[in-house]
Amino acid sequence: MTALTLSTAAAPGLRADAIVIGVAKGAKGPVVAPGAEAVDKAYDGRLAGVLETLGASGAEAEVTKLPAPAGFKSPLVVAVGLGAEPDKDSSFAPEALRKAAGAAARALAGTKKAAFALPLGDAADVGAVAEGVLLGAYSFDTYKDSAPSGGSAKAKNGKAPLAEGALLGGKPRDAAQKAALARATAVSEELNRARDLINMPPNDLDPEAFAAIVQTAGKEHGLKVQVLDVKALEKGGYGGILGVGAGSASGPRLVKLSYTSSKAKKHLALVGKGITYDSGGISLKPAGHNETMKCDMSGAAAVFAAVVAAARLGLEVNVTGWLALAENMPSGSATRPGDVLRMYSGKTVEVLNTDAEGRLVLADALWAASAEKPDAIVDVATLTGAMMLALGSRTFGIMANDDAFRTAVYEAAEEVGEPAWPMPLPEHLRKGMDSPTADIANMGERMGGGLVAGLFLREFVGEGITWAHLDIAGPAFNDGGPFGYTPKGGTGSAVRTLVRLAELAASGDLG
Repeated sequence: MTALTLSTAAAPGLRADAIVIGVAKGAKGPVVAPGAEAVDKAYDGRLAGVLETLGASGAEAEVTKLPAPAGFKSPLVVAVGLGAEPDKDSSFAPEALRKAAGAAARALAGTKKAAFALPLGDAADVGAVAEGVLLGAYSFDTYKDSAPSGGSAKAKNGKAPLAEGALLGGKPRDAAQKAALARATAVSEELNRARDLINMPPNDLDPEAFAAIVQTAGKEHGLKVQVLDVKALEKGGYGGILGVGAGSASGPRLVKLSYTSSKAKKHLALVGKGITYDSGGISLKPAGHNETMKCDMSGAAAVFAAVVAAARLGLEVNVTGWLALAENMPSGSATRPGDVLRMYSGKTVEVLNTDAEGRLVLADALWAASAEKPDAIVDVATLTGAMMLALGSRTFGIMANDDAFRTAVYEAAEEVGEPAWPMPLPEHLRKGMDSPTADIANMGERMGGGLVAGLFLREFVGEGITWAHLDIAGPAFNDGGPFGYTPKGGTGSAVRTLVRLAELAASGDLG
């Protein structure tokens, strides 16, 4: 992980491999952003013109490299775009700083030390730049030939991540800035842990292995971990989780991860879908749709990371994570279309499509979470392709049984820079899941499939409990090229939203 420090050093005299500066898109061309005054001065105030000559415009996350001016101890200047220049009385949005820092950190792979002379107006800016650097520098090289466990060394035909970053203009003795840096480090490290899990191949990350990783982290951070194996699930009557995992040689697990604070006044429960590999089961996915299905445990990874982050931050709230872990495989013992499962809640579900398995494992976990009567439950899942059709690959959908809570979750996501959108739960779609043989079917109308899934989950939330559902099917795994601070592969989507919700619950500002 990249090491970060706050630094009062002047850019010209700092020994580093590169100086990162910001450039905005102005009305008449690129504009050098605050924080880079010393660099601009060394170019005789003509840095903006030099950058324009090199083709820079200041567009978001655009990276332009140029030799450092004479007298600098760093050989390279990296100008990164911040997007549109803000109004005279405004400053750059945290997300603009986050994306710029991330793009620069990624462009500096193979570099030992970089100094970031980006705008740092307050502690929030420090946190945003720090998150951008730490998330943008991420790489997953564990399975490359020459990379040791952890993936931090130079990989075959690749470059090691940026090793060290100094945030110029920071105040090392300022309590708020120090706290912002510490928070950014904890959240980013746990988010990157989630990315590592999502990127792990399913032959190394089955439900048992996932549970063992959680147990190890629990010991490290003082968390209580309870793992229900197949025998315990059978004894407890967790028909949904057992039904999904029935076709796999790797048995399912339900993992409960608890962080408690002696000063807590609220209890937040987080539930994550953890399908470590999803073949579709008997309703086998078509060719071309299996290759990235190791990412179907992204919800569980996000919940795991968020609970550990809450513990590291010492938040004054109780946070319980429920990880519903199973591998969905076809075999002679697999659940068949037409089978009826008796869920942990006692309800029966007719399985019309075994590839609609995420809602089955979540249903059991939601009912288990409800039994503890938390103040709110938030579940996270790569649940439906329909949500990707509705919102694309970078935005997750939010459904809830309470409009005010749905708004609060949406605002939290926007605040931390995770694109999201509120979605409805239309009552007329519920009838499509009526079953002639069971209490409910796991499929309904094809149109609005993401909303149908949300309505199904709502059936398994305890009465009177506030609940929200995040469908992260789009942004959980990036099939394309990296952008901003988002890498190719697992993204860690929803981790920052969940942490922010825990912070709001701790402060009494969440509902």
